[in-house]
Amino acid sequence: MQTQEIPVMIAGGSLVGLTAAVLLGHHGVRCLVVERHPGTAIHPRAAFINQRTIEIYRSVGLEPEILLRAGEEFLQDGAIVAVESLTGRELAYFLPSLNEGVRDVSPCPRIYCTQNVLEPILRRRARELGAQLAFSSEVESFEQDTDGVTSVVRDRESGEAMEIRSRYLIAADGNRSPARERLGIGMQGRGTFSNSATIYFRADVRALLRDRPLSVIYVNNAKLRGFMRFEADARSGFLAVNAVLDNGTKLDDVALFDDESRCVQLVRDAVGVPDLEVRVTAVQPWKAAADVATRFSDGRVMLAGDAAHTMPPTGGFGGNTGVQDAHNLAWKLALVLNGTAGPKLLDTYDTERRPAGRFAAEQAYTRYVLRTDPSLGDEDIQPQEDDLRIELGCRYDSPAIRPMEKPRDDAMHCDPRSARGLPGTRAPHYPLRRNGDDISAIDLFRNAYTLVSGPRGQAWCQAARDTANAWNLPMDIFCVAAQGQVDDPAGRFCDAYGIAPEGAVLVRPDGYVAWRSIAEHARPRALLQDSLHHLLCRDRVPPLTA
Repeated sequence: MQTQEIPVMIAGGSLVGLTAAVLLGHHGVRCLVVERHPGTAIHPRAAFINQRTIEIYRSVGLEPEILLRAGEEFLQDGAIVAVESLTGRELAYFLPSLNEGVRDVSPCPRIYCTQNVLEPILRRRARELGAQLAFSSEVESFEQDTDGVTSVVRDRESGEAMEIRSRYLIAADGNRSPARERLGIGMQGRGTFSNSATIYFRADVRALLRDRPLSVIYVNNAKLRGFMRFEADARSGFLAVNAVLDNGTKLDDVALFDDESRCVQLVRDAVGVPDLEVRVTAVQPWKAAADVATRFSDGRVMLAGDAAHTMPPTGGFGGNTGVQDAHNLAWKLALVLNGTAGPKLLDTYDTERRPAGRFAAEQAYTRYVLRTDPSLGDEDIQPQEDDLRIELGCRYDSPAIRPMEKPRDDAMHCDPRSARGLPGTRAPHYPLRRNGDDISAIDLFRNAYTLVSGPRGQAWCQAARDTANAWNLPMDIFCVAAQGQVDDPAGRFCDAYGIAPEGAVLVRPDGYVAWRSIAEHARPRALLQDSLHHLLCRDRVPPLTA
């Protein structure tokens, strides 16, 4: 059996696995992606992409292409509505417009773009950045030791096997994750509450939409509960069915999979036209569940995406949460692999992402109960939080964060508008200018630690330069001023980041604030070096200088 060595192997080459490959390549880490299917997604799943996910793809140069392809596929910025049927009574508008009230918090929009459109873009970019992709292959077994992971990967077409030796393994192999099962990691949460199915179909509903800009259409009537989405031409779409009703009795086990006539009838019931001409193109079964793994890592193996958390599609949090898993993990792996950070930095992946996954899963379940199936009961559900708290308001508390001031509260999610550079939160969007171009503050944070100071924070910038040189640590350093290295035309950057003009913030490669000093300090270099030693989880204490 041939043996190949690679720093990171990724089990699973769908949305999260390919995103991880892109982000690892962005940080200069070679990886091998192993995917059991022959290619990328063929069904238009997981269409909603939130602002944070677009910000992540923006950081690797993919935002323009994704927005272009999304605009070709769907009507963007439509409403999320509940109806009895497409032609029947409108019951509620959950969101009149997808980006209503959120354009101020990010330079990126929320969009609709399905996996079968997005994944080929990620696949191409991963290859450009050096990733190896092995489709029609699967991880047959793996064993880990103190130095790495040895996996047996078998080509499903030829039957040939290869031994892969990697330093780390990312398991992005779906909600039935074989890797998670091999590790004996359990799932906790709500369990499965519907054996659902998605019916992909062609039908001309242009006249029935009546020029209404509807993006997601929840259907609740006497025949079924689920939701619909139509492509831009309004001649094709899908209906996700969570429950059917038989004389008022709710059936959560939607047994549709080999009965085309029943599928056609359900589409007609959802649209509200008894004789609608419908052609079913595919039916895909899936389980509606809200569960989170009891741990996201085991030694040198890390779970990401659906392998780590499963949630119903209500709210569109599942795929986006998985992309943020990959984003959190990629830079940590890069710094550990190149010796910049200590191995304990990887322990913070579970510490930071498991609470985020649990919160997203519970919020998705809350929306499922309130929008789709009130019969599940609302006695023990979490109160519904604003979507922005889930998408942009995650707040980390781990050794990879070092607050220099007492936190305002202990909430693990916050309103991104009020975070104002609080350590552990996403660095805020704020309009700036650089080299004559309009940018967002988040564009300063790409693939290294970044120190950003106020207009009188030159001492912090010098301390950062000295530290970067002494430690051979890649670091970007910016001073934001009215007319400076980075221009602040409105003059409110310091307020947006919660610092005085003499203060500074240190932002991680994933765009989260790791540390800040609100004002000046008597020994800035010593304080910054001490903080970085803590943040990088280093065992050896480097020399501190004044």
